[in-house]
Amino acid sequence: MLFNSIEFLLFLPIVFVLYWFVFNKSLKVQNSLILLSSYFFYGWWDYRFLSLIFLSTLVDYFIGLNLPKQPSQKRQKLLLWCSVLFNLSVLGFFKYYNFFVDSWVDLFNSVGYEIKSVWTLNIILPVGISFYTFQTMSYTIDIYRKKIDPTKDFISFASFVSFFPQLVAGPIERASNLLPQILKKREFQYEQGVQGIRLILWGMFKKVVIADTLAPMVDDIFGNYQDLGGGTLWLGAIYFAFQIYCDFSGYSDIAIGTAKLFGFELMSNFKFPYFSRNIGEFWRRWHISLSTWFRDYLYIPIGGSQEGKWKSIRNIFIIFLVSGFWHGANWTFIFWGLFHSILFLPSFIFKTNRKYTRSIIAENTLLPSPKEFIQVITTFTLVTIGWVFFRSETIIDAFSYLNQMIFDINFERIDLTNALIFVLFIITEYKIKSDERSISFSKFKLVNNSIYLIIGIFTILFFFKKGDGSFIYFQF
Repeated sequence: MLFNSIEFLLFLPIVFVLYWFVFNKSLKVQNSLILLSSYFFYGWWDYRFLSLIFLSTLVDYFIGLNLPKQPSQKRQKLLLWCSVLFNLSVLGFFKYYNFFVDSWVDLFNSVGYEIKSVWTLNIILPVGISFYTFQTMSYTIDIYRKKIDPTKDFISFASFVSFFPQLVAGPIERASNLLPQILKKREFQYEQGVQGIRLILWGMFKKVVIADTLAPMVDDIFGNYQDLGGGTLWLGAIYFAFQIYCDFSGYSDIAIGTAKLFGFELMSNFKFPYFSRNIGEFWRRWHISLSTWFRDYLYIPIGGSQEGKWKSIRNIFIIFLVSGFWHGANWTFIFWGLFHSILFLPSFIFKTNRKYTRSIIAENTLLPSPKEFIQVITTFTLVTIGWVFFRSETIIDAFSYLNQMIFDINFERIDLTNALIFVLFIITEYKIKSDERSISFSKFKLVNNSIYLIIGIFTILFFFKKGDGSFIYFQF
């Protein structure tokens, strides 16, 4: 079920009413409703894959219960590896099996051994599998690390794994944040509900007005790049940069807003990353739940930055390559990760990667300084170049696109029909850059409500435009 669908617009208020007005007397019944609603939400897409979520939930629930009972750390580690290997095996089979088979065949063909693949399988990638496997895996890891205690409440744990607002595209929640909220009694808070509705509306606007409007233009430019000049290709790359941002952050806004309606606070996933002043700051603001997951469960365990410069550089390459591979079974994503590791290295070497951890652009002024402006433009340009790898079908296409984009100075006449909407969007993002969760456009209530009214009108007008409307990150 898509957030931007008629089905969800009917589903959400029904669950909301049942949750707060029918089953509000019992926490267990409320959590059961969350679980059933989450399974219905996911099963609407393909009910067959509900068994995968249930199996992953069942495995990690029992492993979590038994981890503290083991007589030695060796036995605990063995049990933990059972959880990790199970989840990665399920993820690897559905997401990467054909990639490895095809890559192996291509390798043999490239050295003169002509073989045909008879091992390729017709596998459908379950929506959200990369997200919920990481979420349930972190639960057992944190129990092993003694950061949390296992829960005996299976319904609550299953609700944590399958919580429908963030099930298929995140944020990737930690058990230490979401599970305690599920286990305790919740009361409806008006202000939290208002914030939730505003986030849903803003996320919908980003998705259906910005991302879905840009999508056909991006598809056309990337699909016909051989016949276009450098100016148009730059425009296509920039369009895609905003398409993927509005598409994915829009989903996160809707997810966080929906969770607020039910009394839950999810972690932030985006903090205006295109206003970053270097690559280090960008990765603290882009897909935060994934980048912090890799930091806590991969980067630090393999040594982080504590084992000398060269091992730290090695670890940086590992974390970015794995991050790229997480996004999809294609060499383009791996190159995208490699590209960002190269971009990140200067910040790490010169120790500027954590320079802007406690500040935002133009924090106490109306406009950014000339230095900040140049930093933001430079960072955005580099990130946009990287998006070419992410969007292209093949590595050859990516390098061909970049070659024409950079070296072809032909600037055709460009259609800027929708430019005003995008300019206003950027200005709006700049205005609210200090708070991504409680979005307020003005200190005056009337002005604020008027802006939300305009946003709502635009969203409704664009809602019924043709197009599949699916979210980009559903494929990951």
